[in-house]
Amino acid sequence: MALNVVEEFIKLTTIDSPSKKEGALAKYLKQRLNELNAQVIEDDSALITGSDTGNLIAFYPGNMVTAPTIMLAAHMDSIASTEGLIPQIRDGIIYSDGEHVLAADDKAGIAVILALLSMLSEDKSITHNPIEIVLTVQEEVGLIGVKNLNYKLKSEYGYVLDGDGPVGTVINAAPSQIGLDLIVEGKAAHAGLEPENGINAIVVASKAISSLPIGRIDEETTSNIGVISGGTRTNVVPDKVEIKAEVRSRSMEKLENQTKKLIAKFEEVSKEQRSKFSYTKELAYESFAIDSSHIVVRSALEAGKKLGIDVTLKGTGGGLDANVFNSRGISCVALGLGNEKPHSKDECISIDELEKSVHFLLAIFKNARM
Repeated sequence: MALNVVEEFIKLTTIDSPSKKEGALAKYLKQRLNELNAQVIEDDSALITGSDTGNLIAFYPGNMVTAPTIMLAAHMDSIASTEGLIPQIRDGIIYSDGEHVLAADDKAGIAVILALLSMLSEDKSITHNPIEIVLTVQEEVGLIGVKNLNYKLKSEYGYVLDGDGPVGTVINAAPSQIGLDLIVEGKAAHAGLEPENGINAIVVASKAISSLPIGRIDEETTSNIGVISGGTRTNVVPDKVEIKAEVRSRSMEKLENQTKKLIAKFEEVSKEQRSKFSYTKELAYESFAIDSSHIVVRSALEAGKKLGIDVTLKGTGGGLDANVFNSRGISCVALGLGNEKPHSKDECISIDELEKSVHFLLAIFKNARM
């Protein structure tokens, strides 16, 4: 008998798996995948990531001659601990208990994958491509698991079950992100006796920040100042402040231009205020955009037609494991699962959307061919 996706999801939510502590969930999933006739391995990425488990990779054989392998991916970590979570079901909706996140992001994705494999195991008449399942660690803290995935994947294209929006939402574009560490150095002085002899690094940084566009720059570009650290005591003019910032865009040209503007403003203000400025920048992940003509999108569009589900192609402002898979040559989109208010104690998902996700994914596989 095929597993119940709702029961499976609730079971998964009760297994605590915050970033770096996904081991208990990985242990459960190894057993579950083996029961569903998938071959499972764990990579050795934990040596680098610091998680108590590596990423899991499982292979479920297809029954179509020469059909390409399709990847299904989700992440095992949750944004916060769910230890002690008791999910609540009211009026067909699964809620958190109000004390924890529900971790539908992304245990809903894992539950849907397991339910699909269960259906394929039970009904051998369903023809389908070989399936490669990738379950990653530390997605929530910077796509760390997928970046350090130590396994040569066979898949030609795939679906990341971690998108926002209702079932039928296909995330076919996501931005690149540049992370910035900015340092402004002023001059220390006694704040009460000789403040005029100091250069307040916090004030310098504040002048630069206040003259920059922050937040939504345009429909595909954002900028954010996320962390500011500086100063030691109130009676000392602070001589150093460190700022962590980011710029995201689905356009590489806009990404570079906005980053240059931000850096130039800090350089300009620092020079005016006789302070020093230095920075480092890192491309955290690269953007992707999958055309509607690609089979990974076409299969979803056809599945929606057959099930009467409106399929919407959508760009997102967030980073996904799909960014990294695409940069490595595996064309991926992310699928919306209908979960709402992720990363909050009000997180919830409807039973209807959860069940619909399974049928939508199954229909996608029925439309996937060469």
